[in-house]
Amino acid sequence: MRDSSARTDVPTLLVKIFGKDRPGITAGLFDVLAGFGLDVVDIEQVVTRGRLVLCALVTHPAQGQATEGEVRATVHRWAESMKLDAEILSGVGDNRPRAEGRSHVTVLGHPLTARSTSAIAARIADCGGNIDRVFRLAKYPVTAVEFAVSGVATEPLRTALAAEAHQRGVDIAVVSAGLHRRAQRLVVMDVDSTLIQDEVIELFAAHAGCAEKVAAVTAAAMRGELDFEQSLHARVALLKGLDARVVDKVRQEVRLTPGARTLIRTLKRLGYQVGVVSGGFTQVTDDLRVRLGLDFAAANTLEVVDGRLTGRVVGELVDRAGKARILARFAAEAGVPLAQTVAVGDGANDLDMLNTAGLGVAFNAKPVVREAAHTAVNFPFLDTVLYLLGITREEVEAADLVDGA
Repeated sequence: MRDSSARTDVPTLLVKIFGKDRPGITAGLFDVLAGFGLDVVDIEQVVTRGRLVLCALVTHPAQGQATEGEVRATVHRWAESMKLDAEILSGVGDNRPRAEGRSHVTVLGHPLTARSTSAIAARIADCGGNIDRVFRLAKYPVTAVEFAVSGVATEPLRTALAAEAHQRGVDIAVVSAGLHRRAQRLVVMDVDSTLIQDEVIELFAAHAGCAEKVAAVTAAAMRGELDFEQSLHARVALLKGLDARVVDKVRQEVRLTPGARTLIRTLKRLGYQVGVVSGGFTQVTDDLRVRLGLDFAAANTLEVVDGRLTGRVVGELVDRAGKARILARFAAEAGVPLAQTVAVGDGANDLDMLNTAGLGVAFNAKPVVREAAHTAVNFPFLDTVLYLLGITREEVEAADLVDGA
């Protein structure tokens, strides 16, 4: 027998309750409705700064059991006794189905202004999208909110909102909705100026006395002005003769980006696999893999002969194309489709990797990278990437509290 509440033509009542939140309100309302034998079609409840909005969509009382007027009068008396406001609207059927084309739009702001929020909502509407739900993911170190949007395909919405984000000074990520968002994933990060605050080759160069020369070449390469392979060989050549024992000193000098440990710890709790791919050196990435419990790591390797650097690299070259190739290899080893991978990086040599991944995040990146990536994060906290995956700050902190982290 078909459930009558699923039909679109049966009478229903929308009961809305407003007021100061406290324990027992939800139970009290449904106890009142239970007295009339009503069935629940939908419920939604929101609490903002201690103020409650509770909406219950219920079936109309069956003929011969009670009248709509009796339901209204009883609910209003209960609400008054609880010092709450009530509104009851008659109608038919359930909520209308969400339109095709569904996306999650995550907005990060510091602060998130009313003007930028208005502009984002207007741009969504201009694209033909409808905002079905909005909720906050985090209030610090940035304000992060998520819009559930339907009625417009993900790609054109992403393109439109990228332009709006640039104009409004906020960060926006748009990802398609669906079960895949909750599936096990692989997150792969660049290392220099992403997972860590430093450029590793510059740390080596400081010990070799050629820091300024190396920094100039690095900056040009990251802006996309120089071929990465040529710039890598040019910089490494400047390290020729450096005592290999300096590797231990460089490892100690490496500074993790704020939020890096939180990001990795949280992803691992959720069953994600995490890796790094770097145009830097295995002498550092191998150490990071052990320290942070990473699943994958790949980088260039400085050649060492007789205890000194030769000024050359050996093994597989990790350049712009190599990073994308290694991301695909990591995904295959992890058993994760590329569509469920996330790549994070800041430089021009990360672009192929960012565009190969299901979601490419430009982290405090150069302009050429921000413009080409799926989304950009321009805040100096690596754990903000969690919000792009729909993970809330409260969930992170609750898990840390349980584990004593």
